[in-house]
Amino acid sequence: MVEKFKEYLTQSNMAKNTVSAYIYAVNNFNSRHKELSKKNLLLYKAYLIETFKPKTVNLRIQALNKYLDYLHKPRLRLKSVNVQQRTYLENVISNADYTFLKNKLKKEDNLEWYFVVRFLAATGARVSELIQIKVEHVRIGYYDIYTKGGKVRRLFIPKKLKDEAQAWLAVSNKDSGYLFLNRFGERITPRGIAQQLKHFAIKYGLNPKVVYPHSFRHRYAKNFLERFNDISLLADLMGHESIETTRIYLRRTASEQQAIVDKIITW
Repeated sequence: MVEKFKEYLTQSNMAKNTVSAYIYAVNNFNSRHKELSKKNLLLYKAYLIETFKPKTVNLRIQALNKYLDYLHKPRLRLKSVNVQQRTYLENVISNADYTFLKNKLKKEDNLEWYFVVRFLAATGARVSELIQIKVEHVRIGYYDIYTKGGKVRRLFIPKKLKDEAQAWLAVSNKDSGYLFLNRFGERITPRGIAQQLKHFAIKYGLNPKVVYPHSFRHRYAKNFLERFNDISLLADLMGHESIETTRIYLRRTASEQQAIVDKIITW
């Protein structure tokens, strides 16, 4: 039944990582409980709450609820737990650190990683989307991503970045295929990108906690709203199903809040 559920999720155009997470949750429940009943589901929920952070708990609950819907047992659905949201954005790379990092990479002629950082921050791509970008996409200036429910989200490559990347590709004699490759000439992995960014953070004396792939997506959103205050458009560009998800970027980072408080509160 779990294998059929996996097929169902895959056919629903669900992201590969999401499918894996959902299947893991169902298998984990099955390993702890022999029967799918309300009592066992509540026991499993209690175990999750005691063991994991609310975000992980809700992901597991979401997976089980999807499985229950698939089995036509919606009456057994579980309620999610409340997640206390911070009033500030945490661990987002600052513009100063982003500029410092990309300039360092360019100065050392480490152009592939310079462009990894540039593409993350200038397109708002998730790392899973970044590794799918090809030379052909750079040429036309966008990459169409097919999301859940057959929707299409267009990942735009800004003209300044497009022109700069094309000049790099011309010098590298690269005219087709995936944009970012590992040392074996194969498409780079999200883990490989995360590890290398951490390496550069340590090398250049930056805080490793803010130098990770998704941090640059956050920076893209923050910069976009500061220059063009259209949250609906940003939600579309980032592929958020709900504009409520995008509203977090209206908040300031903790360091930004600190700077404002230090400046205006003098009494």
